[in-house]
Amino acid sequence: MKFSASFALLFIITFFSFAQTNITQNLTTITGTATEDKSGAILEFATVSLVNPIDGKILKGGQTDLNGKFTFQNIETGTYNINVSFVGYSNFSQSVIVNGNSKVVDLGKLKIKKSSTSLLNEVVVTAKKDVIELGIDRKIFNTDQSLVTQGGNATDLLATVPSVQVDLDGNISLRGTSSVRVLIDGKPSTFGGGNITTILQSLPASAIERVELITNPSAKYDPEGQSGIINIVLKKNQRIGLNGNVAVTAGRFNNFNTNTGLNYRDEKWNLSGNYSYRAGDRPGFGKTNTTFLNTSTQFAPFSFSDQVSNSNDKSHTLKLGVERYLSEATSVSLSGNLSLGKENDRDDLRQRFLDANRELIDFGVGYGTQIEDGNGYDLNLDFSHKFKKPNEELIGNFSFGRGAEDQTEDIVQSFFDNNGNTSTRRIGSSRFNDVAENTKTYNLQLDYTLPMSESAKFEIGYRSILKRNTENQISDTLLTNSTVLDRDFTQSSLFELEDIVHAIYTNYQNQLTKNFGIQVGLRTEQAYLNTTVTGTDASNAKLVSYNPLDYLRVYPSVFLTQKFKGDNQLQLSYSRRVNRPRGYQTNPFPDRSDRYNIRVGNPNLRPEDIHSFELGYAKILPLVTFTSSIYFRQVNDVVQSIRDNNPDEIGGTIARYFNLAQNQSFGLELISRADVTKNFNLTGNLNFFQSYFSGGGNLGINDNSGFNWNGNLTGNLNITKSLSAQTSAFYSAPRVLSQGEMLEMLSVDAGLKQDFFTRKASLSFNIRDIFNTRQFGLITDNGIFIQDWSRRRAGRVYSFTLSYRFGSQPQVKGKRPSNMPEEDMGF
Repeated sequence: MKFSASFALLFIITFFSFAQTNITQNLTTITGTATEDKSGAILEFATVSLVNPIDGKILKGGQTDLNGKFTFQNIETGTYNINVSFVGYSNFSQSVIVNGNSKVVDLGKLKIKKSSTSLLNEVVVTAKKDVIELGIDRKIFNTDQSLVTQGGNATDLLATVPSVQVDLDGNISLRGTSSVRVLIDGKPSTFGGGNITTILQSLPASAIERVELITNPSAKYDPEGQSGIINIVLKKNQRIGLNGNVAVTAGRFNNFNTNTGLNYRDEKWNLSGNYSYRAGDRPGFGKTNTTFLNTSTQFAPFSFSDQVSNSNDKSHTLKLGVERYLSEATSVSLSGNLSLGKENDRDDLRQRFLDANRELIDFGVGYGTQIEDGNGYDLNLDFSHKFKKPNEELIGNFSFGRGAEDQTEDIVQSFFDNNGNTSTRRIGSSRFNDVAENTKTYNLQLDYTLPMSESAKFEIGYRSILKRNTENQISDTLLTNSTVLDRDFTQSSLFELEDIVHAIYTNYQNQLTKNFGIQVGLRTEQAYLNTTVTGTDASNAKLVSYNPLDYLRVYPSVFLTQKFKGDNQLQLSYSRRVNRPRGYQTNPFPDRSDRYNIRVGNPNLRPEDIHSFELGYAKILPLVTFTSSIYFRQVNDVVQSIRDNNPDEIGGTIARYFNLAQNQSFGLELISRADVTKNFNLTGNLNFFQSYFSGGGNLGINDNSGFNWNGNLTGNLNITKSLSAQTSAFYSAPRVLSQGEMLEMLSVDAGLKQDFFTRKASLSFNIRDIFNTRQFGLITDNGIFIQDWSRRRAGRVYSFTLSYRFGSQPQVKGKRPSNMPEEDMGF
């Protein structure tokens, strides 16, 4: 109730502020265009603020649009300063007088100079970046001030971003859908073979500058993912000279992290290096309770399974990069990542099987151990050239990544009757698996932008991505009353996945009038998704199953944007998207870590076909930023995990992946930031959506529907000039699935940060999951049984982080310049 009341308070403030009307007479509009001093190039998304020159208070703020223009409306008579800041450029300030004689004050082109060594010694007074910024097709969340994720990784940070949810295994969801595309610096990462979950868990949160949510991407972007794109933008050092940072984190459950980096830049070279080490335990608990509905046909209609687990992870990550500025217009860079990791997991399992009278029949004890050695690397070659015509640009990228994991599993299960004797109804097992997995990813991309006028531009691009994954599993079982291992050919196999996409796109954007703009795009993709399974039978005969998938699709996108008086904006958009099956969803060999709850992939899965519509509204007030979206999404051939009775195990279940007929979602999303006082602000979001699942008669799945909602609320408080605090809360209500629902999730995090030595050093304390409530669970009801499945971490996690920054930094009085990252090293 307290959590819901906080959300209600935030949006009451939002709508109350929205209801206020400026009645003051003789109000004036101030407009201008931010350009580069020498070339005259337009500066898109530069930060612009209207400042009171007497007390330095920011009265209005915003960003320049694609044409470099900004507008401040409803300005009373008086004298003001217009401040402009942009990464890599000197801070610009110009005085402007509003006398009320003119309705519009046009400042013309403001010429912003590139930063230089001499400018680094200037004293600059400006404000922090807004937590929320609005782009043409995205919402931008500046996360470099997040306290609750100090010492954490990118997964921890994403959990604090509005509209984003993260489960206990690090899987990312956007607007309640796990089918989301995650990019790093605008392109898919090939690091370690492109496993995004692994990448995010090894990426320090301190390396991230901002997170961009693109819920309805244009044809320029890869159409992968139901709910859109999460683009993670890493910090980049634009300062001339030598800079560096070091941070050390220690916390509960033996968590220890260290991160250090150096960067050197002059007029022709930019050299950077970063090293991080992470180690820690991840204890957890889980349960799986199953009730078969027709108890008369089941020997043991009730089963209860409890799991206690712990994972000990250690990883080393190194990044090196060099960039050469061949001229003011051309640069080429080469960068690489190397990761080495080791993981030791142990799961202890206890099971009970009851008859129709709930009397104990059998019980089981078992364990599973897993040792995994992993390594990965990637190489990236980037090229950028700006032509003489302002904003005409050619960008190219070639990258290669490789990841390898060698894992051994030891799974032991024993069963006893209610007297403690070896069960005659359930046979114990001892299985040893040796799994070798290798992934290679190639990416080639070219993007060209051609400005056609001051208000129009044309984009064209090409991209090819090729991913090859092999998983070779050898499985042996221990013979009864013996120490001899026998090869299990039914579980030994070589699984190969080939995922190839060739794409070409065009995109046209034009500001047809002062307030109305249009963007249309078309992307064509030729895709191949091929799987091959190779095994042998008991006579050592080779068995091969090849499942090819070849399809050509066209993905259009349309954006219509209308601006109104009073900083109002309305946008209507449509895009077609795709969600291709993942490797584990297509691998037909079962996961038998719990033989009574087995998961099996389906090599014949078809890609999901997604049609997404969105109507967005934005309102910017002096103290409140408010955005809202009404959206509709239809997914054909939706991929879902379907759980059924396992005929091979008494009282067991088996989960397989299938294509259902259709899923439709209607939703309303509200996001707002309110400056409650000078030193306290709130940022929150609410997402309401109705889901409809159309089953398939051939699968025996009935139609299902339900209402769902989730929300996030973050508060920031500046206690003193050097001491700040942050609290973040997340709640997700139960969500309907094709065979049941996902359980509710709740988590509250908090952090404190104390700066020292004129902000060169800081000490942070944060605690995640304060009330020990975060869990992930499902209830499955398929008409045959009801299964309650849940997993959770073992208690709250707290940590301390000590960081220090050094190098060619300006001596800043007051607040830090918005274009100077607090920590400069990218990852």
